[in-house]
Amino acid sequence: MDTETTMDGNPEREPVSGRERAMLRAIAAGRAEVSCSCEPDLFIDGLGCCDQYAAHQMARRGLVRPAVAGLLGERVRAELTPAGQAVLAAITVPVPT
Repeated sequence: MDTETTMDGNPEREPVSGRERAMLRAIAAGRAEVSCSCEPDLFIDGLGCCDQYAAHQMARRGLVRPAVAGLLGERVRAELTPAGQAVLAAITVPVPT
């Protein structure tokens, strides 16, 4: 299996790595926080994410944002933007029932 996937096979779209998929799933599950800053750091289950570069990229790409306003440096709940939800929906494989 590929380590990176594009949302629809369009080479114009940026690939989403396996690590980024996991980060998006954690955010969607309500397990993530971001720091309020121009370069938001991501925390999952209270721990700093091991790939802050990917977290910063996802924020720049408009996939994730703070769920509420906070003070500079404060950690608040993270949420997926509509674009982040679309990316996650496009890469999520349905589980057969």
